[in-house]
Amino acid sequence: MPIHHLEGTQRQFKLGVGQFKPFKGHYKRNLEQIGQMMRQSLQEGVDVLALPETATTGYFIEGGVRELAMPATQLLRDLACLYADMEPDRPMDICVGFYEYLDGEYFNSALYATLEPEPEQSHLVHVHQKFFLPTYGVFEEERFVARGRALEVFPTRFGRASILICEDVWHSITSTIVALKGAQVLYVPTASPARGFRAEQIENVEAYRRMLTQIAGEHTIYVAQSSLVGFEGGKGFVGASWIVDPFGKVMAQGPVNQEALLVVSFDLDDVAIARAQLPLLSDLRSVVADLALEFEQLARRKPL
Repeated sequence: MPIHHLEGTQRQFKLGVGQFKPFKGHYKRNLEQIGQMMRQSLQEGVDVLALPETATTGYFIEGGVRELAMPATQLLRDLACLYADMEPDRPMDICVGFYEYLDGEYFNSALYATLEPEPEQSHLVHVHQKFFLPTYGVFEEERFVARGRALEVFPTRFGRASILICEDVWHSITSTIVALKGAQVLYVPTASPARGFRAEQIENVEAYRRMLTQIAGEHTIYVAQSSLVGFEGGKGFVGASWIVDPFGKVMAQGPVNQEALLVVSFDLDDVAIARAQLPLLSDLRSVVADLALEFEQLARRKPL
């Protein structure tokens, strides 16, 4: 698949954003595809590989969730062995979406892990369970998975990160919370069916551009979306992943309806520079206590 290089002015770590078409319901074949992305990423010097929502199975598997969901530790083991078989000379971090089985429940999740040359040294850093489950139009997530209950920021080898999956990022409050908690990089795995072809840009692709540039610019964080491509049950995933810098400027856009690996350079010093130039996040932190009171009042208010 084509590789699109976009180098920053300074490089502290390289991010690879992969978009590919999963084989619906075929975990082992999708693991092989992830392995191909890993191999390409190693060749390109990538430090963190970000992959889409439900990359291990495909998105529209409905009742198949119960058969294909797995504990995060099992996926970690499979990824670690896959990576070690490549005989790498350095570790690589990965963020990937999957259906998770945990404590008798099923979730639409994404894990962040560090993969080491020795598989037993690989370790899980964080798992995010999707907070908002779309159940409208073509979406029926609440029928098959439970929703997550936390929006967390976690330390990585490359700064403080957070994960919001697809619908999570459509609600502005979620990115505000993780920014307030200290996120420097926001990973956004998505599986977004294409819709709206009347304008020059596909409607949902343009919607993501607006949202992600606003989030990055307002909260002065890097935002990296990784989106599925291909068709499942007549519904087409568009790809067209966006990568945005903490000044709200687009660094890269993935191709439409094509598998690809985008390679960009991130410099976390730019986060500090952006926050010095536009201290909106600092202003927001100063009123958190008052905002918390407003939310308490909303929680007590009877539905209209």
